[in-house]
Amino acid sequence: MSPFYTGARGRQKAVPVPWRGLLSRVLVLLLAAGLAPETLPQAPGSLTLNRALQAAAERSHALAAQEAAARSAQEMAVSAGQLPDPMVRFAVDNLPVDGPTRYSLSDEAMTMRSLGISQTFTPRDKRRARAAVFERKADTAQAARAMALSELYRDTALAWFDRHFQQQLVELLSRQREEARLQIEAAEAAYRGGRGPQADIFLAKSSVARIDDRIRQAEAQRDNAATTLARWVGDLGALPLGPPPATTQLSLPDHDLEHQLEQHPDIALMVAREAIARAEAEAARQDRRVDWRLSLAYSQRGREYSDMVSVGISAPLQWNRGNRQDRVVAAQLATAEQARAQREEMTREHLAETRRWLATWRSNLQRLAHYDATLVPLAGDATRAALAAYRGGRGELAGVLDARAREIDTRIERLGIERETAALWVALEYLTSATDPGGQLPAGYRFGESPNLEPQS
Repeated sequence: MSPFYTGARGRQKAVPVPWRGLLSRVLVLLLAAGLAPETLPQAPGSLTLNRALQAAAERSHALAAQEAAARSAQEMAVSAGQLPDPMVRFAVDNLPVDGPTRYSLSDEAMTMRSLGISQTFTPRDKRRARAAVFERKADTAQAARAMALSELYRDTALAWFDRHFQQQLVELLSRQREEARLQIEAAEAAYRGGRGPQADIFLAKSSVARIDDRIRQAEAQRDNAATTLARWVGDLGALPLGPPPATTQLSLPDHDLEHQLEQHPDIALMVAREAIARAEAEAARQDRRVDWRLSLAYSQRGREYSDMVSVGISAPLQWNRGNRQDRVVAAQLATAEQARAQREEMTREHLAETRRWLATWRSNLQRLAHYDATLVPLAGDATRAALAAYRGGRGELAGVLDARAREIDTRIERLGIERETAALWVALEYLTSATDPGGQLPAGYRFGESPNLEPQS
């Protein structure tokens, strides 16, 4: 799991943000085959989010593992639908071990050399029920593949946005450092002209030094984010990032959340597991039907005796069905009911979480608009006013530095809200089997707990 948010004390915090019907499987296969159309132009020297997701899917071994699991179950389904192999029997019966005819195969009248074959006949419905269990396991492997793909997209997208915003933070602090550096020159000029104390020079240098420390910390976090992104996309992680997608729009229909959540990867996987439990219950019910075995043997005796043929039919006696076969059926039905109840509970949980995330995402958009329209301009105006007063001899350098520090904090707070909004956008945009804004990639994100919405300070 890749880190996304870094707390005020530098602690890395992970964002576990959270499909899948037939449509998602088709889209996933198209993606794996590289057949998804390119709808957005991509510069060869930049790494867009869609390009990163494609590269991560192509490099993933987890997806190949789930594909192998699906093939394994499909092969077992074919095998389970067949009749058992026939049994061949070679035997020597009643061979004497002492006396004048010891170890003779022909002198003793009771000695018989036998060749036999037997076949167990399993009812067709019974074999179909057993095959259905493996078919449902193949479906579960496909759902697990969709889950693995959704987790892959989640981690890749979060790593991409992590690097993007860390770079934005470095650039923001670098711009502020350049402006703060001018204060050193102003303080030195004022001191030489006798208009300011020497302490202002040290105060200005101290302010620049603090910004330098924050830049070093942000650069280290940016490099860590680049390393995490390279874990998913390989050598493409060294490319500069392309423009981020618009996180102010969602393709998730708010009015149809309950229906959309049916495509949620967690719920799709639970549906597949419930289907396995019901298929196993049907197989247990069919197991109450007995398997008949037909056997045929040809026995040869001494020269003066006639050869013999034996024919037999055998079947197990289910004399205690109420405490054996019926108990197995009841246990499998209870397992299926357990899976159904867990699925219903998970659906309610995801529905409530999705609505909370939507509310927070909308609130963040309003907050961003407020920062852009009011808070950031006011912070900039306060800095310029304090600087003008200082240059005019009506203010102190400490007031300028305080105003600039507040402006930096305001801009970083705004960047933190934008990071937070991007995390929520990833969770909501790739919640189900819907495609991304570029129309290319199906993705899903599993909800385990609420994302960390703490902005960076």
